[in-house]
Amino acid sequence: MTGAGPDDAVAGAFEEQRGRLVAVAYRMLGSRADAEDAVQEAWLRLARQDPAAIDNLGGWLTTVVGRVCIDMLRSRKARPEASYDDQLPELVVTEHDGGAPEEGALLAESVGLALLMVLDSLGPAERLAFVLHDMFAVPFEEIGQILGKSANASKMLASRARRKVQGTPRPTDEPQQQRAVVDAFLAAARDGDFDGLLRVLDPDVTWRTYSSRGVTVRLGATEVAAMAQRGGRATVTATPVLVNGDPGVVAWDPTGRPVGVMACTVVDGRIVDLLSIRDPERLASMDLPGRPD
Repeated sequence: MTGAGPDDAVAGAFEEQRGRLVAVAYRMLGSRADAEDAVQEAWLRLARQDPAAIDNLGGWLTTVVGRVCIDMLRSRKARPEASYDDQLPELVVTEHDGGAPEEGALLAESVGLALLMVLDSLGPAERLAFVLHDMFAVPFEEIGQILGKSANASKMLASRARRKVQGTPRPTDEPQQQRAVVDAFLAAARDGDFDGLLRVLDPDVTWRTYSSRGVTVRLGATEVAAMAQRGGRATVTATPVLVNGDPGVVAWDPTGRPVGVMACTVVDGRIVDLLSIRDPERLASMDLPGRPD
């Protein structure tokens, strides 16, 4: 290829930023597809700009993506209808051994499914201020420009959001230790070992299951262990995965069809939160690694 012109240079610089921008938008929107749309809109706006007028391309793109995301969040809040799809972020399922593509790794990195679900409960401005400042170190002055507020007002929004997410369970163990706890949980379920299940479950554990019929919530180690004991009798092949950075599994039936995805949040050596997807339609739409041969 002969010398690249300005358009090629701008496109190359944009591609270098794309993974980070999608990660920002995903944390804002909880949907990979919506995040890709927001980043594509930023590219379209960039194509209409004079590149020489942009001093800091990364900052400019982050600002544009932030504005697109806040508009999308406000549009969602204005919709009266709600379904469980609106309550559940789009899951990023990657191989458990760290073999995820770079962009998938950026999406899942250090966000955690429990935190992502709590982010969904924040107001649009709170979410933007918290995500941009606390996760991506964007200065409050720039956040204020996106929101049309002062830096101090943006700081207050982030502080309010921080208080709301404060109780969200955050993993405290190393990834290998978290995986060992989840593996022990699965082994105990397969063996019908009720006491073994109780040893790895937090007394106040919560298990949310999303199926085509809606959401089922089970609370407490005794109830969760009983459910896991019953489920352990199913004839499935389990593939270890990461779900938004948390240890989990994909379950396949004997024909190789996915029948479930489960994610676990492990804190201090015990599972404090489980989330399962058993909706065939949603499972069929997911990009799941590790399909058995």
